[in-house]
Amino acid sequence: MKKRTGAILLVIFLAIIVALGYFSFGVLRGTMHKDREEGVKLGLDLAGGVSITYQVDADGDPSKEDMDDTIYKLQKRVEGYSTEAQVYQVGDDRITVEIPGVSNASEILEDLGSPGSLSFMTMDGTVVLNGNDVADAQGAQQEDQTTGAREYVVELTLNNDAVEKWATATSENVGNQIAIVYDDEVISAPVVQTAITDGKCVINGMSSLEEANELASSIRIGSLSLPLKELESKVVGAQLGSDAISTSIKAAAIGVLIVMAFMIVIYWIPGVAAALALLIYSGIILSLLHLYDVTLTLPGIAGIILSIGMAVDANVVIFARIREETAAGQTPENAIKTGFKKALSAIVDSNITTLIAAAVLGIFGTGPIRGFAATLAIGVAVSMFTALVITRWILRSLHAIGFKDLKFYGVKKQRKTMDIVKRRLVFFLIPICLIVIGLAGMGVHNSNKGNPLNFSLEFMGGTSSNVTFDTDYTLEEIDDMIVPQIEEITGDGNVQANKVEDSTTVQFKTRTLSLDERQEFNEVMMSNYGVAEEDITYENISSTISSEMRSDAIRAVIIATICMLIYIWFRFKDLRFAGAAVLALVHDVLILLVFYSLSWTSVGTTFIACMLTIVGYSINSTIVMFDRVREHIQTESIGSDEDYKNIVNTSITETLSRSINTNITSLITLVCLFILGVSSIREFSGPLIAGIIAGCYSSVLVTGSLWYVFRTKIGKEKNKKRYEIANARASKVTYGADAGKKKKKKRNKQKEHDDKIIV
Repeated sequence: MKKRTGAILLVIFLAIIVALGYFSFGVLRGTMHKDREEGVKLGLDLAGGVSITYQVDADGDPSKEDMDDTIYKLQKRVEGYSTEAQVYQVGDDRITVEIPGVSNASEILEDLGSPGSLSFMTMDGTVVLNGNDVADAQGAQQEDQTTGAREYVVELTLNNDAVEKWATATSENVGNQIAIVYDDEVISAPVVQTAITDGKCVINGMSSLEEANELASSIRIGSLSLPLKELESKVVGAQLGSDAISTSIKAAAIGVLIVMAFMIVIYWIPGVAAALALLIYSGIILSLLHLYDVTLTLPGIAGIILSIGMAVDANVVIFARIREETAAGQTPENAIKTGFKKALSAIVDSNITTLIAAAVLGIFGTGPIRGFAATLAIGVAVSMFTALVITRWILRSLHAIGFKDLKFYGVKKQRKTMDIVKRRLVFFLIPICLIVIGLAGMGVHNSNKGNPLNFSLEFMGGTSSNVTFDTDYTLEEIDDMIVPQIEEITGDGNVQANKVEDSTTVQFKTRTLSLDERQEFNEVMMSNYGVAEEDITYENISSTISSEMRSDAIRAVIIATICMLIYIWFRFKDLRFAGAAVLALVHDVLILLVFYSLSWTSVGTTFIACMLTIVGYSINSTIVMFDRVREHIQTESIGSDEDYKNIVNTSITETLSRSINTNITSLITLVCLFILGVSSIREFSGPLIAGIIAGCYSSVLVTGSLWYVFRTKIGKEKNKKRYEIANARASKVTYGADAGKKKKKKRNKQKEHDDKIIV
């Protein structure tokens, strides 16, 4: 690249950074002020939203099964407004829906509709389907197959169990109407045009898309197991105050700046390129979150932190390769080209496995899981782009304008190969002992406290204490003064405070309070804040993470793990690579579980996000090391188990600096969040710190040795046969070489003899 071209490109990149920086500053400012139009859309924990309470409109007490089914289906309905919406049971027959990032309760109610009974009925009054048979209904527009004109329809999808019933009903009623009856009122009566056997159909004849959406909404909300009526609606404030947002943003900014400084100190000119690329990455992420209206909550922040770590990691992998090439005698220009080329496979494989996990979690997960998956997928895709494209061109531009000397890029220092495999039993035993201690601790907790882990109200349900104060406290004042006193009563740091807008009422959500604790709560409110006892009410609330949501999360994680395993198997052509990687994931998850148990950290929504973050982070580190193992296998002669041992040790040693530097850069941001953040932020960043340390341990000291054990012990007879074939080939090569030498010597002797005769 010519000097002038490099200078022009560098100016362009700097201009992009300035433009993104200006835009990002506006987004951050809007986010800190909770301005949805200017900033990032925030979840209920960060921005507040609308709370709607429904009551079961039926005789008698509803069964637990019907309530659970209704809550789960309602959760699926409201996720259309936000993946972070929460639905939970209040008392025996009420359900509360909390939708973040919105403030117009009447608009939500009108759009959501009033839950009621739904049935599909023939003209003679026979019910052929009810609301439970409906899987989904969506308004849409399509082209009329006859006239080509645009028409508005409702696309209807039935549950698998209803497909046969619907096929029979439509077959027997071709040309007749089947009415859709909602709360004893016919809301639509389309004519059956043909038998429908696949459970999918459309209802046409709508005059507008709004009418189609309205009918679809009524069908969706009418498929609940129980009829509901609206009891009250209100706007609630954030569970975390503005301080939580501002300190999180400041901590993240400080962390990014320290990471940039660290990269420059360690890698010099390549570090400068990485720092500039990281600024562009941050600007793109903020822009996408704002433009695509992604709801950001604490689990979403976890996804962004993971993607930042992966963005830096890709640069570290590339720079390590560049230094290896300069150490081999390459010029900086050639080293840059070769370094990017050799690092490509590790970067692509590690990021694709994470994207696979994000896709599966987004498809099969619910609630916060989908929010985490969305931010993770965006972050990983952008990190690949910035590492492989932006960093590369910035680095080439810097080289072109004059930074061509070897001192600007460094040379990889020769490191003595560590014999990790030899000490594998020790490295295996250490986490096993920790896991056993953690499981024992869980048993002790279960005996003494009734639960093996400190499950929060999201998992276990709890008590909603509603207090009407004489003073209109701000959420920051509530967090600073009142919440710590409640935490002393509960002995638990997981207290959520919601301020009801346009009133002095505050809702405190805690674990279930005993009678003594309620009395102590009353005394604190009355003596410290002058609250009358009649202005304090209590309600038991169910968990916001239902059993179905937990099942969905577990299923999503299992499917994601299987998909990652299959991809690793496909890319590395050996199931033993995939097996070692999955066992490393299990190790990291169990160690994180031990941390939650021994530290008695609250297990809530962020628990799931932390687990998923560590899974994505760990697999990334494992693949980088496995990429080196694969490379050595392809280029070196292998004749015994000792050769595999040397390959593993060499690969771990070669990627050690990458493992250390990547984990340091990831920990920097988390430590900043832990130090500067509020208690809920610390309960989120603390486990991540422990998980990343566990992931670093497994990728350096466990995974390679696991693969070695699998490689040398599983399929040992095949390995022995392969060694014999390899030795036989080596013998043939040696014999061929000796035979060639003998023939050449014979020819030379014959030539000498002929020369003598001629003379």
